[in-house]
Amino acid sequence: MGSKVRACVVVTGRVQGVYFRYATREEADMRGVKGWVRNRREGGVEAVFEGEKEKVEEVIEFCHYGPPAAKVSAVEVTWEEYTGEFKDFSIRYR
Repeated sequence: MGSKVRACVVVTGRVQGVYFRYATREEADMRGVKGWVRNRREGGVEAVFEGEKEKVEEVIEFCHYGPPAAKVSAVEVTWEEYTGEFKDFSIRYR
């Protein structure tokens, strides 16, 4: 078992209306990563990922390109203390 981590991620670019949140949830679920993802009012997508460091890094790597229709311009990652508060990975609607 690797170490558990928490990452707060903000993705900017053409990431709304292109299936980004759903694709991110699929990537997280495949890797057993917990947390949530949502659209931001000012544009972009925000997410919190928790899980094994290697798996969280893989989901963040996916966020750099996203689904086919997305055009990611930047990914900002803030590492925080792991909390273990999430039971699954969800899409939040504000």
